Parts: sequence; C-alpha cells; structure tokens
Amino acid sequence: MVAIGGASDEAASPRIGLLGGSFNPAHGGHRDISLSALNHFQLDAVWWLVSPGNPLKNPSDYAPYEERLIEAERVADHRKIVISDYERRRGLTYTVDTIAALKEEFPQTRFVWLMGADSLNTFHKWRDWRGIADAVPIAVFNRPGSEGAHRSAPAAEALRRAELDISDAAAIVGAKPPAWIFIPHTNNATSSTNIRRQKDLS
Repeated sequence: MVAIGGASDEAASPRIGLLGGSFNPAHGGHRDISLSALNHFQLDAVWWLVSPGNPLKNPSDYAPYEERLIEAERVADHRKIVISDYERRRGLTYTVDTIAALKEEFPQTRFVWLMGADSLNTFHKWRDWRGIADAVPIAVFNRPGSEGAHRSAPAAEALRRAELDISDAAAIVGAKPPAWIFIPHTNNATSSTNIRRQKDLS
C-alpha cells in the first residue's frame, strides 16, 4: 500500500486516474478498467482509493479494511496501480469530498474519475453527483450487463451534452468539467457481489 499524501514527487502536471470503491473484494474487473485507462488516457498512474465504507451499502457486508487493502495489492499487481487508504486517513466518506481534498492537496495534478458502467446506473444517487461531474472529468467503462448505461442511466442523460467521442479519449484528461467519455472495450463480468455470494455458498 502507498500512502498518498504530502508533496507530490511526480513530474509537473501528472495525469492520474482515480478508481474509488470498497474493493470488497478487489477483482480482475477493477484491474482491467485500470489498465484500459492507463492505455487510453496515457496516465502516469491509477490510484485505487479503498473506501472504509459505502453509504449506499450494508456495513455488515464488508470484509475487514486491512484485508481489503492486502487483496487489492495482490490483484492490482502493477507498478502504475497505487493502492491507498487516503479516505480512511483523511476521514472521508463521500466521493465529492475526496475529490475536493485531492485537488487541494495536488493542485498541479490532472485527475480523471474512473467508474464501471454498473456504477453509472446509480451515479445520480451519490452525494452531490453533479458536484463530482463539475469537479473532474469522468471515464465510464463497459461492464457486462450494463452495456446500455451510457445511453439510459439518469446521470448519462443529464450530462449528454458533456459526452466526448471515443476518438477524443486522450483529451478527457485535462478536459474542462463537466466532461465524460464511455469506453466500450472492457468486458470483464467479475463483480465483488458475485465473489462474496460464491464464498457464502462454498
């Protein structure tokens, strides 16, 4: 685990993808999204922000936090994927607050928020989701079962005029928010929910 915080020793204006979530547990779908983002957006790194808890989920469903961090490190297995307990250390719960804190701490960094299409379906339920969209550009990655989310999700419909074409993928980093893009090429169907369900049945 790398503790994100303090002065950044990256080059000027580093390009960083942010993948938030409970990672309960981390899986290949998270890794595939991260690798796709590194490739499409020419990122310097992707930070996995392992949340202590998701307000939209049942706290009793969570594995111990340290266990989730360790599993995230194992699954990521890439020098440009950074696992961090930033939200726990800063006492942050909501994505909108996490982004504000990161932008204040790393003012020269160009961030892009990464999410699967399944998360886009519920994005309009997040705390101040429009504030998130106004703070950083967003990249949405295809997830089996949610292929149509970029067309039908409430947030996607509300932000339709801010959508970039995939031909402009590299331009999403540094784009003036609101700006978002859909990447159709990821198709890993693994989900944390199904992994937990299989463990319960075993």
